[in-house]
Amino acid sequence: MLIEKDHITIETTDKNFIWKELLEKSIVTIEQLNSICRCDIEVEEIKAVIKKYPMKINPYYLSLIRKKDDPIWKQSIPDKMELMDPTGLEDPLHEEIDSPVPGLTHRYPDRVLLLVSNQCPMYCRFCTRKRKVGVPYKAMNKKLLLAGIDYIKEHKEIRDVILSGGDPLLLSDNYLGFILSELRKIRHVQIIRIGTRSPCTLPQRITPELCELLKRYQPLYINTHFNHPREITKEAKKACEMLADAGIPMGNQSVLLKGVNDSPKVMKDLVQKLLIMRVKPYYIYQADLTKGTNHFRTKVKAGLDIIKSLVGFTSGMCVPHFIIDSPGGGGKLPLLPKYGDHKKGGVKLKNYEGKIFWYPEPRNEKQTKLIDY
Repeated sequence: MLIEKDHITIETTDKNFIWKELLEKSIVTIEQLNSICRCDIEVEEIKAVIKKYPMKINPYYLSLIRKKDDPIWKQSIPDKMELMDPTGLEDPLHEEIDSPVPGLTHRYPDRVLLLVSNQCPMYCRFCTRKRKVGVPYKAMNKKLLLAGIDYIKEHKEIRDVILSGGDPLLLSDNYLGFILSELRKIRHVQIIRIGTRSPCTLPQRITPELCELLKRYQPLYINTHFNHPREITKEAKKACEMLADAGIPMGNQSVLLKGVNDSPKVMKDLVQKLLIMRVKPYYIYQADLTKGTNHFRTKVKAGLDIIKSLVGFTSGMCVPHFIIDSPGGGGKLPLLPKYGDHKKGGVKLKNYEGKIFWYPEPRNEKQTKLIDY
């Protein structure tokens, strides 16, 4: 283990408060990290990064690191490359431009994104909202939240509300319950979704009490965020089991990250393990053009190759959509390897084995002859 064991000792015996103690023990300074890590750390370089982009790693997720620069390290430990990104954008998806009230993005006709927190169990180094997460003066308060809820009330076309952040599950049960209750009072809101990394980065947050709370506001969906098979621990499995047993459907949204999961073998292992946990692989995102994350970006072909390695070679339920969230607020667009070629009269098909098949288009009425039996 790369991290000193003493740091991950938990004192409380109350399972409902373990997650809070873990958060309180989070590493937020280079001095803390240097004191518990059994490897050489570029102290001054990391310190410079933290000044612009905060660091926060709870002891649970920190304990998953096996060696320097492994997939867990890359996701959580600041890198000097974050300050060497001349082409990245603060808000590549134009969330602020599509925000009629602070903290709410209304891009698609029938759904909105409502940011309810700017705190997370662990600050991902590749976060698309690096401009907001962990920054005190950009925290969501109740006044902003109520303004967002009022906007939803006034727009009857909104049927789907996605709670995001930060991580909504870092809110207290009472405050989260208040938000869900207010949304459920709005008759035209049919679906509530919660985007969270807690089952992955702080699975101790998933308590029986939280599951009972979420059950009361069905239909409610949770989108988790696992990026690597090593994140699927016994604790993560238990958290997802509790949510699934509470009747809460789960999908997973991974981000394609260089040096973390940009390999067909790694991604196949991940999606298969997710499905066993009753988590449907939903999206693989091409990394956004967020400032400070260019070193994580892969070529688009890497994502297409991963999809090609899954289709036909594993269960269809394991195959996620490969998505690019268009820069400039164009929205999410799915990309697929080329399996068909439209020709006159039909489509030429190539299957996962490279075999060629022909699918004819239906004939129109003039082409169809009446057959006399």
